[in-house]
Amino acid sequence: MVLSPISILGGDSVYCINEAQMEQAKKLAEEDPESSKKIKTFLDTLELDFTRNERAALAFTIIENLRENREK
Repeated sequence: MVLSPISILGGDSVYCINEAQMEQAKKLAEEDPESSKKIKTFLDTLELDFTRNERAALAFTIIENLRENREK
């Protein structure tokens, strides 16, 4: 029996990211002199080496780690 991979893109919402948070994240990623360079470099590599599903898994894992370890 062959199992199809389960897509983790979309579906029921568990966490909420508000628009203000998203806007600040975009500014950090696109406009901050130090952070934008690091973020863009990492994303370029990530998008070449990871599938869409793997990138989603990484994003969800990072969000969960941030939620659980607020002091880091």
